[in-house]
Amino acid sequence: MNNQVKVEIDDTLDRSELFGIMDKNLKIIKDNFSVEIIQRGNEITLKGDDAEKAGNVIREMLDIISSGEKIDSQKINYIMTLAEKGVSYQESSIGKDILCYTHMGKPIKPKTLGQKSYVASIKNKDVVFCIGPAGTGKTYLAVAMAVSAFKHKDVQKIILARPAVEAGESLGFLPGDLQEKVDPYLRPLYDALYDILGRDSALRLKEKELIEIVPLAYMRGRTLDNSFIILDEAQNTTKEQMKMFLTRMGFGSKMVITGDVTQIDLPKGKHSGLVEVTKILKEVKGIDFSYLKDADVVRHDLVKKIINAYDSYYKESIPEKDDADGTDI
Repeated sequence: MNNQVKVEIDDTLDRSELFGIMDKNLKIIKDNFSVEIIQRGNEITLKGDDAEKAGNVIREMLDIISSGEKIDSQKINYIMTLAEKGVSYQESSIGKDILCYTHMGKPIKPKTLGQKSYVASIKNKDVVFCIGPAGTGKTYLAVAMAVSAFKHKDVQKIILARPAVEAGESLGFLPGDLQEKVDPYLRPLYDALYDILGRDSALRLKEKELIEIVPLAYMRGRTLDNSFIILDEAQNTTKEQMKMFLTRMGFGSKMVITGDVTQIDLPKGKHSGLVEVTKILKEVKGIDFSYLKDADVVRHDLVKKIINAYDSYYKESIPEKDDADGTDI
């Protein structure tokens, strides 16, 4: 069956925004739905078995542009992902809630349903675990929420921690004092803060100790009141480290723990605290677990394809290990 669908374009709409550079946006739709796209004047004609689906995607794009949002390839791909499930991007209100602005004035907001649910969990729960693959915005959104809470005076301090597992025994061979040795392993946290607050502002707050960016080991023995505390790369914590971190929480504080259980770098024989905690705390009230999927990837389009390719390879060629050994994939 070969269907035909026509979509009208408003005269006032910026066609370059809809079509993309060199009609890149239309090509994405054409390749995904295998339809023929013909544009004449104020009308787009779509021909093919998936013409209706492709037409709905273009209508969604028109609504998004009319609302003032920008269109990019990630957003188009996600609109198509939702369309396959019969879900409307616009009706799901994705991207309506602005968390805060970058130092350049760019709004930061959820870009997928998974991210929207993750942000809602952070707003409503005191302890949130976010588990998902690379590129799903786990750390960036947590930092954005922390900055928002700090600016609204909901917390007095932001604390960002990360295990320096990759350093291993080579840490002592790196130049500089201990802070300079571990800083390279904390760089992703610095990058997120610099993007949101600006480098100078972030460094001023760090000098005043209103922001701390520290290795996980620095957390031992502390009680953290009125703080927004983020633990990044939590899959690389041991069971003991995870318990130590979680018990640092004081009054008026919020914790977000992020990680990817497919990228555990712990030495052989060490168990991942993140894998274990999903079983221990899953029934505890006040704690929420948010799971992001490949559909929530908001980096380059190829990142999602790379993740899927790896998942398929391991499922087909390597038997899954028991997650008790901390090396499940």
